Amino acid sequence: MKQILVIQTASIGDVILASALVESLHTAFPETRIDFMVKKGNETLFHNHPFVSEVIVWDKRTKKYKNLIKIIRRIRKTNYDLVINIQRFFSSGVITVLSGALETRGFTKNPLSWFFTKRFPHDIDNGLHEVERNHALISDLAGRKHGLPRLYPELNDEEVIQQIIPGSYYTISPASLWFTKQYPVSKWVDLTNRISPEAKVLLLGAPNDYALCDEITKKSGHPGLYNLAGKLSFLQSAALMKLACMNFTNDSAPMHLASAVNAPVTAIYCSTIPGFGFGPLSTDSATIETDIQLQCRPCGLHGFARCPEKHFRCGYEIDANRVASRLAGNQ
Repeated sequence: MKQILVIQTASIGDVILASALVESLHTAFPETRIDFMVKKGNETLFHNHPFVSEVIVWDKRTKKYKNLIKIIRRIRKTNYDLVINIQRFFSSGVITVLSGALETRGFTKNPLSWFFTKRFPHDIDNGLHEVERNHALISDLAGRKHGLPRLYPELNDEEVIQQIIPGSYYTISPASLWFTKQYPVSKWVDLTNRISPEAKVLLLGAPNDYALCDEITKKSGHPGLYNLAGKLSFLQSAALMKLACMNFTNDSAPMHLASAVNAPVTAIYCSTIPGFGFGPLSTDSATIETDIQLQCRPCGLHGFARCPEKHFRCGYEIDANRVASRLAGNQ
């Protein structure tokens, strides 16, 4: 096998989890060229990646279908031996079917999977982690043992971080694409005020998370709080998390970013549950959720823009002491 293409054009977290396939494929086929297709905005995750030869970027925001046609033409010219489609939407199915690859694989949830060479089930309630579900696509080729998600910040990224932020620090990534996945602001403020004033607290996020991080900064009494939302690349954030005493996240992309560099992480689950199979994979990792049985939880796989029951108890009922317990030994 000379050339393989992996397709995952979903969100940041999904792409990070899919990076485990690259690890497994490279181990099984060290001489094979591995390319990866992502949507525009996620391509820097694979900057200087040692096992990804080329990142194919699909711009979905402008001229989506015109760009789709260009992508398909480009892929057909490469003559891939194998195309692995992790994405479960129609458009990625079109790319896969028209790729011209000798073999195509994907999940049965893709509406065009009937035209794939091989198709596999994708069950959220089967007790497996998403990394394991993805690995099922290649287990006959790469062996039963799956790789782990991994990204590769440059040494320079870590050196820059150490120069800018000397000493011990914690990171908090308070935002999520979905409101019901976000631990409430008041709870984040409470956590910051439990951290030693001698340690720094770094708030991470995308540019559009700056206002949320600014609100936490203004309400917190911690003297060493820094709002870094929108100021770092994905890999710089990963390097920062790798060297932190602890990283606090929601069930969101930063949790997976921490896993990809084996950084210590505490993931807080509000409306979603770890049982869906998207939990942290770092050696030092923990998930925290409410102990109270709520009939409305989980309310969905991804969350909502607002609490359907209008009380958001799944967030407010999480004991702050349990979250703060992950500070013990790190202060």
